[in-house]
Amino acid sequence: MDFLKSAVVSAIQKSSSFPYIIGDRVDIEQSLWTLNNGTKREDGSRCSIFTFDVNTNRSRLALARNTVRKLRTIRHPGVIRVLDTIETDSHIYLATERLIPLGWHTKRKSLAEETIKWGLCNVAKTIKFINDEATSVHGAIKTSSIFTSESGEWKLGGFDVLSSMKDDDAVIYAYGSLVPDSARYAAPEVAKGGWEAIKRSPIYTVDSYDFGILIFEVFNGGFSGGDQIGQTKNVPPSMHSSYKRLLNPNPKVRLSVGNFLEQGRRHGGFFETPLIHLTEGIENLGLKDETEREEFLNQLDGVQDDFPEEFFKMKVLPELLKSVEFGGGGPKVFRVVMNISTKLSEEEFDTQITPVVVRLFASPDRAMRVCLLDNLPLIIDHLSQKLVSDKIFPQMVTGFTDVAPLVREQTVKAILTVIGKLSDRVINGELLRYLAKTANDEQPGIRTNTTICLGKIAKNLGNNTRGKVLIAAFSRSLRDPFLHARNASLLALAATSDCFNEEDCATKILPAICSSLIDKEKLVRDQANKTLDLYLQRVRKYSSTLPDTVQPAATSNSTSGTIPRMSTPQNDTSWAGWAISSFTNKLSSAQGEINSTATASTNGHPPSRPQAPRTVSDQTNSTLAATQSRTTTKPSSPSPLHRQALSSPTETDLMSSSTPSVAEDFNEPWGDDFGASAIGAGEDPDEFNGAWGDDANDPFAQTAAKPAVATATFDDKGEPDFAGWLNAQAQAKTKKKNPLPKGLGKSATTGRPVVGGRSNTTGAVVDAKKAAGVNGSSVAGATKAIKPVAVKKVEPAKEEVDDEGWGDAWE
Repeated sequence: MDFLKSAVVSAIQKSSSFPYIIGDRVDIEQSLWTLNNGTKREDGSRCSIFTFDVNTNRSRLALARNTVRKLRTIRHPGVIRVLDTIETDSHIYLATERLIPLGWHTKRKSLAEETIKWGLCNVAKTIKFINDEATSVHGAIKTSSIFTSESGEWKLGGFDVLSSMKDDDAVIYAYGSLVPDSARYAAPEVAKGGWEAIKRSPIYTVDSYDFGILIFEVFNGGFSGGDQIGQTKNVPPSMHSSYKRLLNPNPKVRLSVGNFLEQGRRHGGFFETPLIHLTEGIENLGLKDETEREEFLNQLDGVQDDFPEEFFKMKVLPELLKSVEFGGGGPKVFRVVMNISTKLSEEEFDTQITPVVVRLFASPDRAMRVCLLDNLPLIIDHLSQKLVSDKIFPQMVTGFTDVAPLVREQTVKAILTVIGKLSDRVINGELLRYLAKTANDEQPGIRTNTTICLGKIAKNLGNNTRGKVLIAAFSRSLRDPFLHARNASLLALAATSDCFNEEDCATKILPAICSSLIDKEKLVRDQANKTLDLYLQRVRKYSSTLPDTVQPAATSNSTSGTIPRMSTPQNDTSWAGWAISSFTNKLSSAQGEINSTATASTNGHPPSRPQAPRTVSDQTNSTLAATQSRTTTKPSSPSPLHRQALSSPTETDLMSSSTPSVAEDFNEPWGDDFGASAIGAGEDPDEFNGAWGDDANDPFAQTAAKPAVATATFDDKGEPDFAGWLNAQAQAKTKKKNPLPKGLGKSATTGRPVVGGRSNTTGAVVDAKKAAGVNGSSVAGATKAIKPVAVKKVEPAKEEVDDEGWGDAWE
């Protein structure tokens, strides 16, 4: 028979028409009901299922039905909340909010004194309501009739014999003795005269006596009856007097629960605790003004450890979130929310906190935005990467352009918190563009924090943009007028040294750091020396791995054919000896006689193209004219080397000038060694290029105006004429004043038309007449010999890459 009963019950529970799933059984003290955890089929919410077996406890069926009826009619925050009731022929099911028996906590003595006071205060309010407003008697107040909800609040149940004193046939009169363990908790008048005795006493007397026993029970973890009644062991001293009056044997002078509550709520009373104040004020938080709200939150911060954790999650937290989002609670309330959220599980955080945080980031309130950014480290671990990239970061970036400096600064700082949740596309695109703006912010603190931020997120930047962005950012920050911005840049360079290759370290970073070595601030100078040493060590280590030279090894033939100049110290390793050796070796390695058309006068510039070939007759005429001119002109320099450089080539040399080797010499740049020696010796490199386009210094102009005359070469006896060369450089400097741009000067050379102008062929014929000194037929021949040379199109120089560029995202 028992097997059949259990099978029927199981079938009912598994039936799809039954709206709840009955789970594990919960141990409960003496009761008519069995308690199980349950789940609602519709939404999966948690609940508790009280089950009454009709067949087993048919004698107490009236008590079970009284419980269902009274729980439906009496609505109070201190009464357990009923979700549904189902009655069949064999069972009565009572679905309520998820509950835990209070005895679980009291037996383990796991409740703090403040929490017990708070629970007793709630139960006292409920009993007062039943006695005064409902004019009823509970009749079974004990730990087995009290449960704790998911929020930690104490809820009153056990309505088996709850009866209204207006009913003449109340259940308590006939069935009061059927309540389990009723004799142990019975008041003296009930123990002597039965439940009918309550008609001759005030309504509250029975419940007051039971409430006094409850006080001893919760503070001591249990009640055995008899001699424990009235003992004050573990009961707070402030409660002793009122506690004893609740247990007075005379019902006429017994203290009511309502009066007990009033005494406890007086100033300095035992119910005047921060925890009780806060729980009562939390529901009205949205109605409080700013001063009251501030006072309330200060108290809340001080009692968080005493609060039941469940109450914070289920009661305090929802009210605080409402106040933040709709009640004007502001940042102060949100900080308390964040402190409570640390105790939440991932699931609880996702359901309660995350939706509110996403909505708050869209709020235009600047104070709330700053508060969100400050508390972002407490939130970020609970947020998914998709949520941050898609919903939070798009709202967050508005802070980069906010008019309030504090918002901009906090936004830059918050990047370090969210960088791990951002995609590479967002980091190397949108984020870098915003950081480029804050790097030029008018506030020095924001510029400094941007530099620090870039240094700390360097590892998150893309490989293609990391070096370019960081070098440009830190180099710019090194020139910042703000002291700490320059120091932050040096610190960032030291921290990110492994992000750059050796070439960038040597050519870009070290030159940028050098200027900080003489900074006006000692703090910057000291850090510059540390950072410089760090990069120098790296560059030196790298340079030690490089080969000694990349030049091809010289062959034995070329070595034996090289005859050093007697005046050049071949083994001199000083900088001056190297420069002289480079210069003289360049001269000694030249083959043949120096051609006047290849000498390029005294200013040292190579011609842009070879001269057109001339016939022998033309050369003879030019030679005669040049000879007459030389006899009347004093040489510009007495130096033998200078005269040798100006000597005219022979006729044979002029003929051979049309070979490809000579033409290639004209197109090749001047020797690297010569340029290097001049620069190394302290000469300005611009002096070698500054006189281009000046007729006085143009080698082609002088060649055309003064045709070369074949003369004997002058032997300089191996001594370079440095005085003459320096004299020529000095003359070039004096003629360099306000030169025209290159290529725009007048050209006296027949074969070099002025760029952008018309060629003067007439002037060329007249010059030919004067040079040759013959009749028109000779002029005609000379004219035919001159062929126009195509002018090469000058391509504009490629713009040098700006080292200040911040990459595509920093334009």
